[in-house]
Amino acid sequence: MRTREYGQFCGLARAAEMLGQRWTLLLLRDLLVGPRRYSDLVAGLPGIPTNLLATRLKELEQDGLVAREARSGADRSVVYSVTRRGAELAPALDALARWGAAGMQAPRAGEIVTTASLVTALRVAAEHAQAPRQRQLAYTVRVRDAVAHAVLRDGAVDVGAGEHPEPDLVITGGPQFRDLLAGVLDPESALADGAVELDGDPAALAPFVATFRVPYSPEVRD
Repeated sequence: MRTREYGQFCGLARAAEMLGQRWTLLLLRDLLVGPRRYSDLVAGLPGIPTNLLATRLKELEQDGLVAREARSGADRSVVYSVTRRGAELAPALDALARWGAAGMQAPRAGEIVTTASLVTALRVAAEHAQAPRQRQLAYTVRVRDAVAHAVLRDGAVDVGAGEHPEPDLVITGGPQFRDLLAGVLDPESALADGAVELDGDPAALAPFVATFRVPYSPEVRD
């Protein structure tokens, strides 16, 4: 047997064989945000040894979860993307991300926010929300060096990496931004406490807070 095998004819065991290696879930998280070059993956996963990244990509290709493709035209770089089979993992990974976030308050020493982790956090936070229908609202969200955008349109929510070209509101999250998503801080208190800084229409903050919400677990203590 391979060292990853558990010797059980069980769906969970088979999933653990494919996904239980170090860095695999975060690698899939980044690729579910969008196709990435090898250098993009290195930049988005600071701390991963390059030889380990190459190994994980090879394993995911062998398991049919990731595909490698050479771009045509002027940009002839190699990009990695999730396959149809790999994309099926999105709901499961989002559920794990939401479960993990419920126990998170402030970042631990040395922890960073990446663009892929911010996109995932916003997508998970809006999972059970219904966007306001009165008008379209566009946001750019910044947390340290991470940048994402979100659009609320016709009751739907779209989240992606990078800035929105014409945001109604740019939100820069401070150390207490997580408290805003948890509902511990209301918009007015978040502004007063410096949890967020705004550039644009301040009235757009309330619909953002109503849409993007990840409560703390009852087990989380101050």
